Amino acid sequence: MNFKLDENLPFVAAQELRKSGYNIHTVIDEELEGVSDSVIYRKCQEEKRCIITMDLDFSDVTRFPPHLSNGIVIIRPPKNVNISLLQKLIKLLLYYLSQHSPYQQLWIVEMNRIRIYQPE
Repeated sequence: MNFKLDENLPFVAAQELRKSGYNIHTVIDEELEGVSDSVIYRKCQEEKRCIITMDLDFSDVTRFPPHLSNGIVIIRPPKNVNISLLQKLIKLLLYYLSQHSPYQQLWIVEMNRIRIYQPE
């Protein structure tokens, strides 16, 4: 699966995912910092990439419909986030990715669980 990491995730997140064999592009590497979320969403659609972000705006399913995407993954760390906690969340994501695909889904990765948006 191919992913695009938003600019709000540190380089260590890209390293962890690449180490596990995933194809990763980053908003920073592509010099897309500061562009609107809509542009990032469309770019991911064009490139057939799942976005991984900490930006809660992507949880708005009316603006960013998961069923029209290759997946939206939102990392939700606790308020006092540090690299160690972020790495735990990425490891949880990697474990879940080994068994499931976020294709056309919205995943919220929290400490000790992943919530999957289910449309009504």
